[in-house]
Amino acid sequence: MEALIPVINKLQDVFNTVGADIIQLPQIAVVGTQSSGKSSVLESLVGRDLLPRGTGIVTRRPLILQLVNVDPEDRRKTGEENDTNTWKNGRLYKGVDGEEWGKFLHTKNKIYTDFDEIRQEIENETERISGNNKGISDEPIHLKIFSPHVVNLTLVDLPGITKVPVGDQPKDIELQIRELILKYISNPNCIILAVTAANTDMATSEALKVAREVDTDGRRTLAVVTKLDLMDAGTDAMDVLMGRVIPVKLGLIGVVNRSQLDINNKKTVADSIRDEHAFLQKKYPSLANRNGTKYLARTLNRLLMHHIRDCLPELKTRINVLAAQYQSLLGSYGEPVDDKSATLLQLITKFATEYCNTIEGTAKYIETAELCGGARICYIFHETFGRTLESVDPLGGLTTIDVLTAIRNATGPRPALFVPEVSFELLVKRQVKRLEEPSLRCVELVHEEMQRIIQHCSNYSTQELLRFPKLHDAIVEVVTSLLRKRLPVTNEMVHNLVAIELAYINTKHPDFADACGVMNNNIEEQRRNRMRELPSAVPRDKMGGGAQGEQEGGTGTWRGMLKKGEEGQAEDRNRSSFASSPQKGHAVNLLDVPVPVARKLSAREQRDCEVIERLIKSYFLIVRKNIQDSVPKAVMHFLVNHVKDSLQSELVGQLYKPALLDDLLTESEDMAQRRNEAADMLKALQRASQVIAEIRETHLW
Repeated sequence: MEALIPVINKLQDVFNTVGADIIQLPQIAVVGTQSSGKSSVLESLVGRDLLPRGTGIVTRRPLILQLVNVDPEDRRKTGEENDTNTWKNGRLYKGVDGEEWGKFLHTKNKIYTDFDEIRQEIENETERISGNNKGISDEPIHLKIFSPHVVNLTLVDLPGITKVPVGDQPKDIELQIRELILKYISNPNCIILAVTAANTDMATSEALKVAREVDTDGRRTLAVVTKLDLMDAGTDAMDVLMGRVIPVKLGLIGVVNRSQLDINNKKTVADSIRDEHAFLQKKYPSLANRNGTKYLARTLNRLLMHHIRDCLPELKTRINVLAAQYQSLLGSYGEPVDDKSATLLQLITKFATEYCNTIEGTAKYIETAELCGGARICYIFHETFGRTLESVDPLGGLTTIDVLTAIRNATGPRPALFVPEVSFELLVKRQVKRLEEPSLRCVELVHEEMQRIIQHCSNYSTQELLRFPKLHDAIVEVVTSLLRKRLPVTNEMVHNLVAIELAYINTKHPDFADACGVMNNNIEEQRRNRMRELPSAVPRDKMGGGAQGEQEGGTGTWRGMLKKGEEGQAEDRNRSSFASSPQKGHAVNLLDVPVPVARKLSAREQRDCEVIERLIKSYFLIVRKNIQDSVPKAVMHFLVNHVKDSLQSELVGQLYKPALLDDLLTESEDMAQRRNEAADMLKALQRASQVIAEIRETHLW
């Protein structure tokens, strides 16, 4: 299990290179008020003077300190293999001290064997980022210490909690430091080392208070009580160390640090630890073996190992999920362009294929939120257009007066014996013309959908296009222009389809002849029924006249049918009232009469209107059926299929030109940078995955 901490250190190094904190690694964060002895505790754990010292705010950037236990023999071996000079330099420096060395992330592979140099480098690096005033920064300094005298640990030294800004510190320094501390300790994989001085009341401990905010039940908080030797005379920390004052789940450990005088007098950490042991034995004999720096180091090492073991499975899953996400993100950014000409052709072809596939319904990305592409076009044809046509009333906008007026106008100055055919043609054309507007609207809707497919393809299917905004705009322009060119052609065809129907009213149409036959029989039946209902006073010769007319008029043609049942229907139809009496010898436009005088229609007028209306309805339904069938076919041929077939050649013809290559394939400014960042992150995640995979199950227990 000892191998787990180096694994986390490796992961830390891997993610440091990309400067990202997307993975929350297990670590120990040191929290405490200013000058409570945090840095001294860390130095005790390292066993060397390496941190900047002094009064006031000294730690102004987080310091991520990785302690790595090395075997002196390994050090000698690796030194000889890798870099003999380094080892020699190490040996030259104070003999055995060459066994311990440090490395900063920001100075790459430079090895520091002089710990004063390490301290100086920390100060310089702090000032470089935080400035030489007392301001703070959340950008961490990474330091690795290799030594045979340390246990494997990863600690984060955070700036001390302050309350009042001093010198030229910003007014919100307290808030800044607090936010910085919370940023680290709110990581659920972080153990909080809350440092409190023994000569202050534990109940007022800011470190424990801030730890309690993120770790309410204290599961990941370990309290360290410093300055045990500075307590008031006559008081001791027995109650505190026994956990009677403030209980913390991970325990409470007391330590004795070096005073500023000791540091000034160059008292070594080794001597300090010896004195600490003697002090504990004398003052707290029963607790001596459960306190002190050595015990703290062992406890932290054990806690961190167990903590890592608990966090590892989740960490492994998170790394794998993120790796998959970044892999797909990198895929969407595409490779840098080498062969521009081939790339352009490939993108154009891919767009054209996707466009056609969306219409055909074979696209890779099937939309689930709404109908799109071919499915929507089908919906327009059969639902929108079909229903609109079906809702057109064959006799809409046509009143009885209109029909009678048309009949009269068609006969001129002579009273009509028969219903004139011209009136039927005139009226039926007027009704058929009403089918043109919905037909043209159908073309417009399909055109709009073809336009929407461009956006659909850009969003879902060809994400590479978004890398090249100019190419994307150019493709949109070409397709839009092609659709615009086809629109008048299609409209013209649809207009012609209606014009064709208006050009020749085919009264010999089989469906129309059938309808006439059926109507003929219906009218004959109605006439007979009426005759039966006539009162006995009606003279027989009238009935005979009717019968005679029937014989004269043949039953095969619609002309003959118009003569039947001459005086058979007399009731009011209520569609509209007939106005003004036709006493004069010329046709009167009945719609011009301001106040129609209501009167019943004569049987003849009633019959003529009904016959014409039935014929119009019958013929209109035939034409509507034709239009409903032929308009979608025309739209498909002239617009949809034409665009599908010519899209590729149109795009290539307009865009595949050497002069346009560089301009069209200009990437958006931040794309290259985003691609590099994603590639680095993916590399880091893959490396991290590899590092975790190297842990054998046996390490976990």
